[in-house]
Amino acid sequence: MSSFKGGTLIAEDVRDLEAHLRRLCDPDGYRPKRCPRCGHDVLHVHSYPERHPRGEPGIPPVVRVVQYICAAEACSATWRILPMFLARHLWRVWKTVERVVLPEAVPSAAPPVPERTRGRWSARLAAAARVLVVLFAASGGLVLESVAAQVGLDANRAEFVHVYAAQVDVARGAQLAVVAALAHRLERGIRLM
Repeated sequence: MSSFKGGTLIAEDVRDLEAHLRRLCDPDGYRPKRCPRCGHDVLHVHSYPERHPRGEPGIPPVVRVVQYICAAEACSATWRILPMFLARHLWRVWKTVERVVLPEAVPSAAPPVPERTRGRWSARLAAAARVLVVLFAASGGLVLESVAAQVGLDANRAEFVHVYAAQVDVARGAQLAVVAALAHRLERGIRLM
């Protein structure tokens, strides 16, 4: 058992604010069936931390998320559950990031993203996708292995996202979120950006 006590889980089926708010109203709405660390089957609501996403029309300035704690005394791991539309480690929702960095994204009337942030996101997507390619290739899934084989070890992350989205028909506005959530599910802590 890892000494790491908890972390973030992505609710991949929660793709918009309305679905998130419905699930948040129910204490069991996001509750994992078992603790991902120790396997204990009782987790309690621990807190409702806030995320402060910036600059996306229709998303409020404060979005509450739920955090659970494992009831096993030997574990006590805490698990923050994020809806898929909120980007881990970023101040924006995935839709905003995608609109800014992917050339085929649909324009919006959203406030502009600072040039420095745009440059940082673009640089991250231009970075090598080698870790993602190896992760997908080793996953055991035929579609994921096919994506890894198609892009090869020298692809960048933008190419990787493009091939995956085309292969599984992911709609615009959700491509980065879907790939980021999948990578995190395959290996917690792996970041797309």
